Amino acid sequence: MADTTQNECVLGIDVGGTSIKAGLFTTDGKLVDVTKIPTGALVGEEAFSRVTEGLHGLVENCGREDGDVVAVGLDVPGPVDDQGRVGMLPNIQLDPEGLMAALAAKFPDSALAFVNDANAAALGELWQGSGKGFGSFVMVTLGTGVGGGVIVNGRLVSGAFGAGGEIGHITVEPNETLSCGCGRKGCLEQYASAKGLVRMYREQCAHLGLEAAKIEHATDTISVFEAYKAQDPAAVRAVGDMCDKLGLALAQISCVIDPAAYLIGGGVAGAFDLFGESLSTAFRSHCLATSAGAKILPCSLGNKAGMYGVAYAALQQRRVRA
Repeated sequence: MADTTQNECVLGIDVGGTSIKAGLFTTDGKLVDVTKIPTGALVGEEAFSRVTEGLHGLVENCGREDGDVVAVGLDVPGPVDDQGRVGMLPNIQLDPEGLMAALAAKFPDSALAFVNDANAAALGELWQGSGKGFGSFVMVTLGTGVGGGVIVNGRLVSGAFGAGGEIGHITVEPNETLSCGCGRKGCLEQYASAKGLVRMYREQCAHLGLEAAKIEHATDTISVFEAYKAQDPAAVRAVGDMCDKLGLALAQISCVIDPAAYLIGGGVAGAFDLFGESLSTAFRSHCLATSAGAKILPCSLGNKAGMYGVAYAALQQRRVRA
C-alpha cells in the first residue's frame, strides 16, 4: 500500500494589509515554495475566493493536492489570545471568522490556527531558526514598531488577552513627554524602533549642533547606521541610547521569565553586527547577576519567520486535535 503521508504538507500564511504571502512546507519544516496573493480588504466572498484559489495554485504547483494539506496557519498584525481569538486589528481590514470558514471549506481536513505576527516569528525561530535548541527565549522584533514573542518550555506565551510579547510597550523612560502610538509615554518602541532611532539621531544632531546625515524617510535606519560606522557623534549617541533602553527592557523581562536567550529580529536587526555587543553590555549592566548568562543573538529566518511559525502552530493544533 502506498504511503499517503509523504505528500502531507502545511500552509503558512503571512497576512498583510493588501496582500498575503504564503509558504508551503513539508511537515518536518522544509519550505517548498512561496507565493504572494494580492487581496485588498480581506472581507467578503470575493476576497476569500482570491485567497483560497491562490493557495490552491501554490499547492498544485508544488505537485500536491488540496487533500494533502493537513494544517493551515495564519499570522495577523494584532493580538490573538490563548484560545486563538483575534482581537482588534487597527491596521488591516480582515474578517477572521469569514476567512477561517473559507479555508475550512477549501481544506476540510486541515487544522487551522491564527497567531499574532510577532509571536509567529518567534515560533518560526523556535522551529527552524536561531531559537532551535533553546527551551526558553524571547524574540524582539525591531522594525517600524517593536514587537516580540515569548517562548517558555518550548511553548508560546500569548497571554489571556493576547498581549503577551508586547515588549515594545514596556516603560523604559517614565519622564518622556512624547506620546507613543499606544497613547502611553516612555514605551520602548519610542526608542528602539526604526522611527525612534531616526528621531533620536535628529535630536542628537540638534543638541550637538551638527548637520545630520541625509535621511531618506522617518524609518531610514540604514543612513543612521552608516553615520554610526563613520563615528558621527550624534549617531553614536543615538545608537547608544537605543541599546541602553533595549538592554533595560530585556533586564526587566529576565526578572519575570529569565530566558536562556534573546533573539533580535526586524529591519533594525540588519545592523546587529554593529550594535549587538553594545546591547549585550547594556543588558548585563541592568540585569540581575543570575540572568547575565542569557545569550543575545540575531534571528536567522528573516521575513519568512512568520510563515514558518504559523505553519508550526498549525501543526501543533493538529496534534492537539488528534
